[in-house]
Amino acid sequence: MTVDLRHLRAFLAIAAEGGITRAAARLHVTQPALSRTLRQLETHLGVTLADRSTHHLELTPAGVAFRDRAAAAVAAVDEVLDPARAGTWPLRLGHAWSALGEHTGALLRAWDEAYPDVPLRLLRIDDRTAGLSDGRTDAAVLRDPGEIAGVHTECLLSEARLAAVPADGDLARRPRLTLADLTVLPIAINTVTGTTSLDLWPPHAAPPATVEVANTDDWLAAITAGRAAGVTSVATAAMYPHPAVAYVPLTDAPPLHLHVAWRLPPTHPAVPALVRLLRALLAG
Repeated sequence: MTVDLRHLRAFLAIAAEGGITRAAARLHVTQPALSRTLRQLETHLGVTLADRSTHHLELTPAGVAFRDRAAAAVAAVDEVLDPARAGTWPLRLGHAWSALGEHTGALLRAWDEAYPDVPLRLLRIDDRTAGLSDGRTDAAVLRDPGEIAGVHTECLLSEARLAAVPADGDLARRPRLTLADLTVLPIAINTVTGTTSLDLWPPHAAPPATVEVANTDDWLAAITAGRAAGVTSVATAAMYPHPAVAYVPLTDAPPLHLHVAWRLPPTHPAVPALVRLLRALLAG
């Protein structure tokens, strides 16, 4: 029996849909055929990928680990076979929000000058790993990423945190703010890719009300509407200036740490060159 890309796509559909029935409908195949495909893949790997003992299919620990590898493999094949990119091999640099802040343009210009034959694509992906986990990017700039399996991270610099408040409110007229000052408004928290949590506020203080959002655009919308305040980094002020938002220094919030992250081994031969360029650019 030969295991091929069809087996990986079948497994990823099952993992995404949480069951054989919905995955079969998504792939336009019969349930028995999809079940056989999954068993063939498990037999080849020698592990059980999905627990079928309950009404709702659950991935096993081996299945969870394999899902990221399978997604990366499928994404790599799709990238190679994309007719729009035939003859080129772009280096994909992901970010979840704000990229490199004020340094973003300098990086792109420096890359184009040093490596004109390798397109550098900057991709905002609303995912905590900015596409690294499923193979949509070759490297990423991430803020306080923690440990990511199979991914190496290197700290590039520290960024001061700022308050983002409605420009027509009282908070905007102050030269600086504290976290306690912000609690007169709910705090907009990006639950998908954000780095702000209630852990920033002292445990003995009453926690602020919150407004949950899923991306930077919705975060900004909540603040511009006067419905919330936010906590972010200086990079956001550089990348998202807005006449309805005032960015004010925060005196008691710890800095964020900007990292470059990439898979080991690298998924693109130009990743080491990108890391070297980032080090040189941000050395100061």
